[in-house]
Amino acid sequence: MTRAVVFDVDGVLVHGYHSRPDEHERWDAELAKLGINADRFQREFIFDIFVKRVLIGEVPMIEALDRRLKAFGYKGSSMAVHDLWLSFDCNPNTVLLDTIRQLRQHPDVRLYLGTNQDHTRAQYLWHVIGLKTIFEDMFYSARFGRTKYDKKFFAMAEERMAGTDEPPLFFDDTQKVLDVAAKAGWDTVHVTQDTDVTTHPWIAARL
Repeated sequence: MTRAVVFDVDGVLVHGYHSRPDEHERWDAELAKLGINADRFQREFIFDIFVKRVLIGEVPMIEALDRRLKAFGYKGSSMAVHDLWLSFDCNPNTVLLDTIRQLRQHPDVRLYLGTNQDHTRAQYLWHVIGLKTIFEDMFYSARFGRTKYDKKFFAMAEERMAGTDEPPLFFDDTQKVLDVAAKAGWDTVHVTQDTDVTTHPWIAARL
């Protein structure tokens, strides 16, 4: 018997962005050093362009930055802003990742990632942060052309999981996403702290 265990990235495996505003590490001051108003960046880039188009793979991240940053009065390199984005939102949760490495040793466990990411950040997480050393595959929104708020995301992910015998076990920090996954037949766990993962009965039995 094998089972797919799927983890969200941001707010679970990586610190920085979090679905709860009080847990989100803002980088307003760093944007201000570049002459970019953080509130306007959040409103006119994140919510308008990134979420609607970049996150589902319609527009590459750098192209989107090139198009919009000039309107903010920014005359520097879009690559610099992108590097800032990655450096502030990619702090690995090393304690939990070490625990998942232990879980990886069990032959009945198949480890995957299920996350909303654009293509460039997904590659950064996979190769630079090194998530490829732990997980078999990364299912992400730009790859599927839809976010985790779409039930089809989970159907597409399940199609790519190799021979499992039980419903996928999914850990995420956003309840609305978990509700969609549950409707797709997945077992879900709302993560607010690491122990929500480590004390789950199916996981704890294998640690």
